[in-house]
Amino acid sequence: MKKLLLFFMIGAFGLVYSQEAPKVLKTGFSKEALHQKLEDEDGKSITIQDILNQHKGKVLVIDFWAGWCRDCLKALPKAEELEKNNPNIDFVFLSLERSKEGFDKSLERFNMKDKDNYWFASGWKNDFNNYIDLNWIPRYMVIDQKSAIAKYYAISPEDPEIQSTINQLLK
Repeated sequence: MKKLLLFFMIGAFGLVYSQEAPKVLKTGFSKEALHQKLEDEDGKSITIQDILNQHKGKVLVIDFWAGWCRDCLKALPKAEELEKNNPNIDFVFLSLERSKEGFDKSLERFNMKDKDNYWFASGWKNDFNNYIDLNWIPRYMVIDQKSAIAKYYAISPEDPEIQSTINQLLK
């Protein structure tokens, strides 16, 4: 009986806390989402709009991750491979670390210092993450040359739709 109860509890936990695809696949960002502030490695504040403006005219892949996230760390080699195989694509890494110290340590520990990194100092629940229905990491999005969302929801860098979306946008 105890084993059955334990099995049920683990199964219920998995249902509550597993990644679920959003019901609506958005193609743009709300004004509130665009005004969401993040911090760069130096602690300077930047908005999502500023980040998109920096990459306007280029295809951009956004990678949501954290050093404490086992799934993110398992995906890291494939994310690096995706980046290496697409040298003409911009990549931005948005961290969900719990502190600036954690952000800095993860960048160092996982050799991310040479990448375009930002973290949500406001925490997981914020206007941007709420708007894009971020309920689990890792998560990947592809943004087109005009800053519209071309691929809204991918949970693995190996999702073939990421590469096919990139290829479509580069035609």
